[in-house]
Amino acid sequence: MNDLLQQPEEETVAATAESVDEWERLRLVIGAGDAADAHEYLHSLPPGEITRLLGRVSPDEQRAFLTILGDEDAARVIEALPELQAAQLMGALPAGEAATIFDFIHSDVQADLLDQLSDEQSAAILGALPEEEAKSIRFLAAFHRDSAGGLMNTEYLAYREANSVDDVLNDLRRFADDYATYNVQYLYVVSSAEAIDDSDHKGDSEGRLVGVLPLRDLVLAPRGRRISQMMIRNPISVDDSMTLDSLQHLFDSRSLFGLPVVDANDMLVGVVRRSDIQLASEQQAGRTFLRFAGILGGEELRSLPLKTRCGRRLSWLSINIVLNIIAASVISMYEETLSAVIALAVFLPMVSDMSGCSGNQAVAVSTRELVLGVIKPGDYLHVFRKEVLLGLLNGIALGILLGIVAYVWKGTPALGLVVGGALAANTLIAVCLGALIPLLLKGFKVDPALASGPILTTLTDMCGFFLVLSFAQLMLPWLT
Repeated sequence: MNDLLQQPEEETVAATAESVDEWERLRLVIGAGDAADAHEYLHSLPPGEITRLLGRVSPDEQRAFLTILGDEDAARVIEALPELQAAQLMGALPAGEAATIFDFIHSDVQADLLDQLSDEQSAAILGALPEEEAKSIRFLAAFHRDSAGGLMNTEYLAYREANSVDDVLNDLRRFADDYATYNVQYLYVVSSAEAIDDSDHKGDSEGRLVGVLPLRDLVLAPRGRRISQMMIRNPISVDDSMTLDSLQHLFDSRSLFGLPVVDANDMLVGVVRRSDIQLASEQQAGRTFLRFAGILGGEELRSLPLKTRCGRRLSWLSINIVLNIIAASVISMYEETLSAVIALAVFLPMVSDMSGCSGNQAVAVSTRELVLGVIKPGDYLHVFRKEVLLGLLNGIALGILLGIVAYVWKGTPALGLVVGGALAANTLIAVCLGALIPLLLKGFKVDPALASGPILTTLTDMCGFFLVLSFAQLMLPWLT
C-alpha cells in the first residue's frame, strides 16, 4: 500500500528529471555539432516536444541546432514551430541556407512564412531558390492567407484523362521518392487532348479539373484501362477565393478529407485539406483572442524582443488611460453624494464590472455572427430586438441579487434599490451596446475584435457610475 501511495510522487520526480535531462541533452547536441546525433535526438522526442524545448534556449542555440540538422529534419522543425517563431528562425539564417530548408517545407506553410518575413528577407530567400519553385511560392503568397488559395497545397497528384492505369502506376513508381511527402488519398484528373509523355513526367497539374480518382480504385483497376473510365466526374471543388469561414461550413457539412481548388477558368491549382482548415481556424481564433485582449501587431511569443512585446501591449493600454479618465470624470460630478454615502464606493466597480461582463457576452456573439455571415453591419434592428429582452431579464435578475446583498450588508432598503436598480438598467444598456457596437465598427471598416472591448468598457463604466450616483442623489434622504 505504501508503495502505491508513493508511486505518483515518484512518477512526478521521474518526469521532472526527464525534462531536465532533455534540456541538457539539447544543449549537448548543439555543442557537439554532430548531424547524426541531432537527427537521433529529434526523432526520439514525443510529438510537439521540440517546440517547447527550443522555446527555452537562446536564439543563437536555436539557429545552431537548425544548422546542424539535415535540411529535411530542419524543415520538420520549422513546420512544428509557431508561425512567428519559425519565421524568426528562417529570417536569421543566411538566405542560401534558409532556401535549402525552404525547399522541404510544404507549400502552404511556405506562403505563410513569407507573410511573416520582411520584404528583404523574403526576396533574399526566393532569390536563392530555383526560379520555377520561387514562381510557385509567389503564386501562393499572392492569395489572402485565409482563402482557399492561401490555404491550399500544391503537393498533389494530377493526371490527364487520356492516361491509362499503367501510365499512372509507372509514374508513381518512378518518382516515388518525390511523392513520399505527399498526403495522397485521391488522384485528380485534368482535361487533355493527349496522354502524358511518360519520359518526362512528375505529376501534371496543368489542365481543367474533370474528375477525381480514389487511390484504392487505381490500385485495384485492370491494367490498360483509361483513368477517364474510372474517375468520379464533376467532383466537388472550391474557388481559390473562397473564404475560411465558407470552407469551414463546407467541411463541417460533409465528411471530406480534402477538396480540389480551381481558379476562375476551372483550372486545377491546388488541394485544400480538412486539417488545413482546422489549423487555420485555430490560428484565426488565436489572433482574434489577442486583439480582444488589446495586443496589436499580430501574434506574440515570449521569445520576441522586449521592445516589440512592449509596443504591442502598450498600444491599447495607452488609449485606455484616456478612456478611463473620461469614465472617472463622472465620479467627480457626484463627490458630495459619494462622501455622504461611503458604501456606494464598494458597489460602483461591482455595477460597472458585472454590466461589462454581460456586454462582452453580446460583443462575442455579434462578432462571431459577423464572421459567420449570419448578420451584416446593417442589421441593427434585428440584433437589438434579439438582445433587448435578454438584457432586461438578466438585468432584473442580477439587480435583485445585488440589491439583496446591499440590503443584508447595510440593512438599508434604499441602498438595495439604488444599486440593484442601477445594475439592472446598466446591464440592459451594456447588452444592447455590446450587440450593436461590433456592427457599427464593421460598418466603418474597423476590426470589431480590436475596438469593441475598450469602447464597451468605457461606456458601461460611465453609465454605471452615472446611474448609481444619480439614483443615490435622488434617494439621498433615505440613505443617510
